[in-house]
Amino acid sequence: MLVLALDTTTRAGSVAVVNDEVVLLQRAGDAARTHAERLPSEILSALGDAGASLGDVDLFAVASGPGSFTGLRIGIATIQGLALATSRSVVAISALEALAHLASIDRAAGDVIAVWMDAYRREVFSALYRVGGANLYSEERLEELEGPVASAPESALARWLHMDWRPAIWIGDGSAVYSRTIEGIGAVRKTEPIAGTIGRLAISRSRARGAINPAAIQPLYVRRPDAEVARDR
Repeated sequence: MLVLALDTTTRAGSVAVVNDEVVLLQRAGDAARTHAERLPSEILSALGDAGASLGDVDLFAVASGPGSFTGLRIGIATIQGLALATSRSVVAISALEALAHLASIDRAAGDVIAVWMDAYRREVFSALYRVGGANLYSEERLEELEGPVASAPESALARWLHMDWRPAIWIGDGSAVYSRTIEGIGAVRKTEPIAGTIGRLAISRSRARGAINPAAIQPLYVRRPDAEVARDR
C-alpha cells in the first residue's frame, strides 16, 4: 500500500511517501515559505523523488491538527483535492498522537509520554499517553490518559502531577519552548518531522477500521480561532 502523508500543523510541516512498513521519503518543508506557496508542488516533487506518481497512491493521510488554523485548512484542503481527483480515501491523524507514537519507539510498557505543541499565547496544545505492549503504530500501542487540551504549560503540568501522571519522556516543540517548566521531570526528545509516522499510522488505522471519504475530514482545532476571539471582543 502506497501512502502519501502530509503534515501542515507547524510552519515547516513535512511530507512523506510510505510503502507499507517502509518510509521511502520524508522531507521537512521550507519554513520561510507559507504552505499556500509550497503546496501541492511540494507533494508532487516528493512523489517524483520517491519514484512514484499521483496515480500510484493508494491512500492519502493528513495531520488533522492541532496547529495553525490557516496551515490546517490548506493541508486538509490539498489532501481532499488530491484524493477526490484520484478517487482515493483518506485517513486523518492527530499530530499529538503521531508525536506520541514517535516518542514510543524506544520506550517500555508503562512509560508515560507527554506531548506539548507550542500554541502561542503562552499556551501549549497538550496530550498525555501511556505506552502499552502492543506493536508500534497500532491503536493499542498507546493509552490516552488526557486528550487534546489547550492551556498554560504550568496548568497542564500541575494537572498531570496531581493525578500522579509523571511523564518519562516529552516531545513536541512546546517541550523545548517551555523546557524550564518541566526541568527535572523526565527527558525531552528532539522533535522530528512526523509525516512518515502519520503515513504508517494511516496504514494501520485503515486496516483496522477503514479509511474515510475526503469530505469527512474533521479538523482538530482544540481552541477557537484568533479571528473569532477578536470578533467577540
